[in-house]
Amino acid sequence: MNGLARSEQSAVRRIIIAGNWKMYKTQAEALEFLQAFLPQLSETPESRKVVLCAPFTTLSSLSKTLHGSRVRVGAQNIHWAKEGAFTGEISGAMLTEIGVRYVVVGHSERRQYFGETDETVNQRLLAAQSFGLLPILCVGESKQQRDAGETEAVISRQLERGLVGADQTNLVIAYEPIWAIGTGDTCAAEEANRVIGLIRSQLKDTDVPIQYGGSVKPENIDEIMAQPEIDGALVGGASLEAESFARIVNYQS
Repeated sequence: MNGLARSEQSAVRRIIIAGNWKMYKTQAEALEFLQAFLPQLSETPESRKVVLCAPFTTLSSLSKTLHGSRVRVGAQNIHWAKEGAFTGEISGAMLTEIGVRYVVVGHSERRQYFGETDETVNQRLLAAQSFGLLPILCVGESKQQRDAGETEAVISRQLERGLVGADQTNLVIAYEPIWAIGTGDTCAAEEANRVIGLIRSQLKDTDVPIQYGGSVKPENIDEIMAQPEIDGALVGGASLEAESFARIVNYQS
């Protein structure tokens, strides 16, 4: 480990608010976002970590612009190999070279559309840790699985397989109920808290920050963050607008 991630691990049960931009924003649009967003962090508590997980094409310019600021840059994927003939992939060395600090692994869209399995998610997570990146491991159930009463079993399996060989002191977990991503449906805050408590009970290190992700919006962030087990949010569409994401980052505790 190169020490980048360890400096992020100094406090217990840190609050981490991360925006996942998915396949949105050109470099120009990303920089325009920062001009509107950064001034709104002047009164944000220092204890809240703020992360922007952006497309690969914007990472370098974001990293340069945000150097010295409180906002960290995250990637949305990482390959498990240090280098090689893996067209379209990106390595840990490529990410750390440009100042990336976090990386999302196992997002439901990667699992659904690009064939990710618990085993490949684990490989990517281990690669992230080996380069000193903080992986944000996503777990969660589909509507079909929830309706069948399989929520607990699905998440337990994802954790068991995804964390094989992992350093749990160098990790963030995001619970993202698939049925609540981009649908406008939000898992009730109390239910999200219950599931996140279940996740925490299966970890060796119970101080691992666990986020909620799934249609997080300015209208529901206060209720979500009032829950005792929830340590932050992984925000999708609502992170694309500066005003919206700033309201989420500046939630009322």
